[in-house]
Amino acid sequence: MPFQITAQQIRIFNAVCRLKSYTNAADELDLSQPAVSSQVKRLEENNDVKLVEFIGKKLYLTPAGEKMCQACDNLLQQLKDLNENIKSEQEVVKGELKIAMVTPAKYFIPHVLKAFLNQYPEVHPNITVVNRRRILGELKNNQYHLSIMGRVPQELQMNAYPFFKHELVVVAPLTYKPPCKGKIPITELAGEKFLTREAGSGIRIAAEEVFSQKGIRLQPYMELGSTEATKQAVMAGLGLAVVPRQAVRIEAKYHHLQILDVEGFPLNRDWYVATPKDKVMLPPAQAFMDFLKSVDINRLLAMSDTR
Repeated sequence: MPFQITAQQIRIFNAVCRLKSYTNAADELDLSQPAVSSQVKRLEENNDVKLVEFIGKKLYLTPAGEKMCQACDNLLQQLKDLNENIKSEQEVVKGELKIAMVTPAKYFIPHVLKAFLNQYPEVHPNITVVNRRRILGELKNNQYHLSIMGRVPQELQMNAYPFFKHELVVVAPLTYKPPCKGKIPITELAGEKFLTREAGSGIRIAAEEVFSQKGIRLQPYMELGSTEATKQAVMAGLGLAVVPRQAVRIEAKYHHLQILDVEGFPLNRDWYVATPKDKVMLPPAQAFMDFLKSVDINRLLAMSDTR
């Protein structure tokens, strides 16, 4: 039969061993003397062993009590060491950082990560790029430390903080001829072939809202599963699209496509870093969240646009 002892009994017996007194042990532990005596007696009865004896009015340990005393000392020291190690690890920014992000974020988060890792080289990022539909399902399973998204799902209990403003723009192939000079009324695009993300995408939802405000129902000519695929399809001449400006900054700079000046655009949106409510924030995750709130992302992107 395994030895039966509780954490409370370990603390009590350790104090009795050191102080050789139920009364003094009770004072140290802020317990009553009968409570201390009762716990030692229960420890002896549960394990059919005699741990203490009284000669006159003086408390002595039996040989079994001496062994128990040493074991209690060892256990309490191990718990103390464990506590110190855990606290030490919690103060050091190192280890795995699991991030989920929707696909458009891949156009700027790598540059942010590079700057972050320059400060915290012992952090090891594990990045999963997913569409909005998939990220909603996986967030419910608590698979990530942090999530990067443009729209925080109301149906999930999340703590979310905006950290970066970005723009959605209308892009077209270089061969596209705008219907008028200057700012294009959004109604002029009602008959254009629009390339969109899949239903439920945050970008698609935002674009549909802008068009619907003018009484236009955005009819997708083609649905694509990623912003990169959408961008490539625009450059191939398949149609127009609404995409994040960061996703096409290089292509626009080197004239592989054009950004149109359309009424209602650019559409300003926030990027959010989100965590499930009550999520324990490990040091790498907390450090990255703090970094996102302080870094000038536009400056990082400008520095990267050298090709």
